[in-house]
Amino acid sequence: MAKKPNTPAAGQIRIIGGLWRGRKLPVPHSPGLRPTTDRVRETLFNWLAPVLQGTHCLDCFAGSGALGLEALSRYAASATLLEFERPVAQQLEKNLALLNAKDAQVFNVNTLNWLAKAGNAFDVVFLDPPFRKGILQDTLNLLEQNNWLADEAWIYVETEAEHDTLDVPASWRLHREKVAGQVAYRLYHRDVTPETGSPEQEQ
Repeated sequence: MAKKPNTPAAGQIRIIGGLWRGRKLPVPHSPGLRPTTDRVRETLFNWLAPVLQGTHCLDCFAGSGALGLEALSRYAASATLLEFERPVAQQLEKNLALLNAKDAQVFNVNTLNWLAKAGNAFDVVFLDPPFRKGILQDTLNLLEQNNWLADEAWIYVETEAEHDTLDVPASWRLHREKVAGQVAYRLYHRDVTPETGSPEQEQ
């Protein structure tokens, strides 16, 4: 079982770029809630900068909303945020209202159950599941199997640093990866066209 942090994962997040740059939003107390740090988000959204505008995004374990809201701030067309804990989902709704974010939806659901049905394709998917719960692999499989991904989708995966290999679908190509402290994070590009090369792997 994952250890609870020494200090509550509560307080606020700060949008670091785009339309709402500098806006601070409250985050509720919830065991295991672990917002993606500013440093990691800055790197991730630099990676996504050439492709993010106008995309439809899915944040599978939304938590604080740091990833989905950052995407909206940087002119993604829409964001769908999935969150299991009701108080956390309710705070996400309030934060969307504070930002007057009309192109976003929050679903208070079990993510695996939601992904188990046939889906609509998303361009960008954020995966930052609770650590050490054993749900990441099922999430990866459901996204691929149930048509939740566009042909050229980008998939961000945040894991424990010791989780050094991932069993991803054959069509996913690793675009970038880094480690920051106890967190490893990777961006994959889905490519289902057989003749396409992989220039995105260049450093």
